[in-house]
Amino acid sequence: SQEPEVTYGRPLISYYLAGKIGAEGLPLRAEEYYSDRKVELRLGETVTSLDVEAKKASTDKGEIAYDKLLIATGGKPFVPPIPGKDGPGVYSFTTKAHADQLIELASKVKKVVVIGGGLIGLKAAESLFDRGVDVSIVELASRVLSAAFDDAAGGIVAERLAQVGLKVFCNVSAKEIVRDKKGTIKSVLLTDGRSLPAEAVVIAIGVTPAMDLAKAAGIACERGILADKRLRTSDASVFAAGDVAQAPDLLSGEKRVVPIWPNAYEQGFYAGRNMSGARAVYAGGLPMNSISFYGLPTQSVGLVNPPADDKKIKVETVLDAEKRTYRKLVFKNKKLVGYVLVGDIENSGLYTSFVKFGFPVSDEVKARLLAGQPGVLLWPEEFLKETWNPGKRSAA
Repeated sequence: SQEPEVTYGRPLISYYLAGKIGAEGLPLRAEEYYSDRKVELRLGETVTSLDVEAKKASTDKGEIAYDKLLIATGGKPFVPPIPGKDGPGVYSFTTKAHADQLIELASKVKKVVVIGGGLIGLKAAESLFDRGVDVSIVELASRVLSAAFDDAAGGIVAERLAQVGLKVFCNVSAKEIVRDKKGTIKSVLLTDGRSLPAEAVVIAIGVTPAMDLAKAAGIACERGILADKRLRTSDASVFAAGDVAQAPDLLSGEKRVVPIWPNAYEQGFYAGRNMSGARAVYAGGLPMNSISFYGLPTQSVGLVNPPADDKKIKVETVLDAEKRTYRKLVFKNKKLVGYVLVGDIENSGLYTSFVKFGFPVSDEVKARLLAGQPGVLLWPEEFLKETWNPGKRSAA
């Protein structure tokens, strides 16, 4: 690993930045876990090239031979060509090292602009705000969390952020990061002419797959490293998992890059099994986000912003502005293929089951789902028999 720390939960860095957990709460496993299982950890070491013919990885400290290789290099922050981006005071937020930089920053500055209203940007903004920093969020789309939400859900979240003091600017982008003659950041100029005072800027627009190693080695890549249903790449000895992998999608069956933690975890699990000789089939990734903003819980799963011209799709919404709750269900071919919940996510796991397993949805079941009552007894009888009596379906 290029990083000096043992594997840690990436989603936890926002809690670390906010001061809600310490560094000791980040690792997924203690170092003894690896030594007890005869796993050699080579931390703070960067792989510089791959020779897939010789089955060797060259690093900045030597070489490593392999029989099977997993590329799990994740994503690297995307930084657009904004004038003024080069120089001190501009930060990313995807690693513990980035969080450490922002913790130090929060003790020195009073005003920060976060460019990007996606998951990374909002969590960076919230965490800095919790440390007493005045934060403004700039988002090009019409809403925050544009990939996971629609305008109604994004509006509820933006309203909640504004209530606690975070400033959100949508439908606008950063035109320039303005610096003085010494190179010190003074403000961020927006495309609509407004200027936001700033002492530092966090660019959190998203990540792009870190697939340079694979490309240079001749491994097939498109938007990410192409991986099949067993997470194998175009080289039979090389596997890919996580944010760098373009792997099968559960709903469409197409290969997509879905850079979220649950998919990375599951892909790594299946890749590890298959590298060890199993023939385990990865069912496919499912876009999924679960996040809370100052007591406002949200959940988004599957296809939530379908194309408007797809006549097979039916979208149903239930909004309670007074209670600040929102439910959006997306149906296709009489199946639930995606949903958004804001404010009340108590039954989110049951909704996810309908999406993940592709249960048929009758008019009666649909009415129950819209009413917020996705009970287990709505699952198909055959599925229930197989779940509680594996292999005994015929006898039942």
